[in-house]
Amino acid sequence: MSYRLRKGDKVIVVRGREKGKTGKVLHVARDRGRVLVEGLNRVKKSMRVSRQYPKGGIIEIERSLAIANVRVADPKTGKPTRVGFRIEGNQKVRFAKASGQELKVS
Repeated sequence: MSYRLRKGDKVIVVRGREKGKTGKVLHVARDRGRVLVEGLNRVKKSMRVSRQYPKGGIIEIERSLAIANVRVADPKTGKPTRVGFRIEGNQKVRFAKASGQELKVS
């Protein structure tokens, strides 16, 4: 399945408990249909003592969101929009359907 999200895109959550919040895409798990967004969907997890966590205890980590629950933020308006593809010259580029502006990955 082809997903229109890429690492570095600014996205808005449109469903769930994080609805309305924005963040930057850190990772897209295409095989599972999930996306990891910076600073969103944080959960607490108990960690036992290890080299990585010498004190152990309760830490906060980011969990992935379903890719269907996020939309790309329109570069012009900042609102959620769908993504389309068009050919310009000999290159395939992504654009925001609402405004028609090209989407650049930051």
